Amino acid sequence: MGTLALLLIVLYGLGLAFIFCYSLIQLHLTFLYWRCRKQNSALGTATPLQPLNLPLVTVQLPVYNEKFVVERLIDAIVALDYPNDKLQIQVLDDSEDETKTLVARKVAFYQQQGYNITQVLRPGRQGYKAGALQYALPLATGEFIAIFDADFLPSPDFLIKTVVEFKNPTVGVVQTRWGHLNENYSLLTQLQAFGLNAHFTVEQTGRSCGGHFLNFNGTGGIWRKACIEDAGGWQADTLTEDLDLSYRAQLRHWQFRYLEFLEAPAELPVTMPAIKSQQFRWTKGAAENARKNLGKVFRSDKPWLTKMHALFHLGNSSVFVGVLLTGLLSLPVLFIQEFYPQWQAYYLSRALFLISLAGLVAFYYTAYRQSNQGARSGSRLLFLPRFFWFLTFSMGLSLHNALAVMEGYTGKKTPFIRTPKFNIRSNHDSWQQNPYRTASINLLTVLEGILAMYFLIGVFAGFYLHRYGLLPFHIMLTLGLGGVFFLTLKHSR
Repeated sequence: MGTLALLLIVLYGLGLAFIFCYSLIQLHLTFLYWRCRKQNSALGTATPLQPLNLPLVTVQLPVYNEKFVVERLIDAIVALDYPNDKLQIQVLDDSEDETKTLVARKVAFYQQQGYNITQVLRPGRQGYKAGALQYALPLATGEFIAIFDADFLPSPDFLIKTVVEFKNPTVGVVQTRWGHLNENYSLLTQLQAFGLNAHFTVEQTGRSCGGHFLNFNGTGGIWRKACIEDAGGWQADTLTEDLDLSYRAQLRHWQFRYLEFLEAPAELPVTMPAIKSQQFRWTKGAAENARKNLGKVFRSDKPWLTKMHALFHLGNSSVFVGVLLTGLLSLPVLFIQEFYPQWQAYYLSRALFLISLAGLVAFYYTAYRQSNQGARSGSRLLFLPRFFWFLTFSMGLSLHNALAVMEGYTGKKTPFIRTPKFNIRSNHDSWQQNPYRTASINLLTVLEGILAMYFLIGVFAGFYLHRYGLLPFHIMLTLGLGGVFFLTLKHSR
């Protein structure tokens, strides 16, 4: 029995150690972010190019069954402040519903107005989004290729402010920060915005300023066409083709530029099944890219610190495995602590947890502060409750995302499932009668409900044993998994 208890303690400690190392990387990115802000080296705007010097640009719009948002997308792209004779617009339409008719009508209308816009149709949907982008690449006449997903609404000056960053011929990509059209729709959208803001503020800027690998985020950015071709083009063997091409390009020594000051607004998912669909693609795709590209990174001539950042960048979704492992083992550890008080390793693991939490607080508070500049000082008091619910929400997705990560590492292939767009802009908009709404009640949903009860037992056990160190952890896991379980049922009705 003592051997088994020791094994559980060791596994529990390994899970916490991974979370600890992950938080150290996030803390280092926070340091790089503030150093960059102090030097003001990457956050200012460059001098715009004169109209005669503007390069040819192709805007690609990959869409699939997006009848609620595709027309507003095309209208926004046509409204870009860029000379018509230097702009090509391609709607890469893989749709199987009336979206195809809506696109054809819009394209015909703008063609009559003199715009160089086409609806690109292909015989099949092989390779999903990556396949559509690769199919259209030889048809693109622009030196640069801007990409927008169906739910994005870039501002008219987007191209003017991004193409200037390509004055350096080694720059292959310019990525901008995502904004949120419906951030205040619900607590779910607020929590998603909270997490995304940290990625698009601290993470991307820190990596850019530190000279580490960063990623094109699939949309809201612009590529040099030669960079795409030199890196091997779009490939569909992972669910995150954007991350894959980003690493292959940077391994070919192309530079990436990140512009925190320029925002590209988009719609956030509003239902739990839609969030799960998006999270599955992101977390599994990251694991697939770790499997595909991490060995190439460690064999490259990049500095060791950059390689460490790449390890946790490509492996960041593994943090859900760490959270799930430590969570599952925390209840046995609670009783082991009771019967084996002589083992002091447990107390060290608790210290790792507290240090990890402090690192994450610094990381997310920096992002929250920067994202709420100009707001009333009282709004910063909302950080702690927002941070608490964000961590709780993330823990609630730990089972779902951990399974996605393990599928990615083991090489199990699944189709690309796009996140449904509902054209939700205000609290008066509804998704409930939307035909793109999907149900996701399955065995995984049942397991989430069971795990919520499991951690509720941990809450009661903590009070019964008068050991309160793990109580906050168990409460958050109970609320998180219970909330994800409840909202999955509610939004699948």
